Amino acid sequence: LFYLWRITGDPIYREWGWEIFQAFESHARVETGGYASLEDVRSSNPRKRDKMESFFLGETLKYLFLLFDDQGLMPLDKVVFNTEAHPIPVFDL
Repeated sequence: LFYLWRITGDPIYREWGWEIFQAFESHARVETGGYASLEDVRSSNPRKRDKMESFFLGETLKYLFLLFDDQGLMPLDKVVFNTEAHPIPVFDL
């Protein structure tokens, strides 16, 4: 969604991102803090697992943050993202 928003500017991608975030808050947030993975995301009342995947903070929430960043924190002509969502600067050769 982040790339689609940045390239097109179509607000539907931010709307979808907000719906995804609200679903995380509704179904995956735990009372003691953090988020849990779910047994079956197709269920209307999914059962939580006793773990949070490491990629959730490092990738999923990072891309959601960037989706709603209005300051262009990571200009796509200056950085690329690896498979773990780490920004890598683009160098001129």
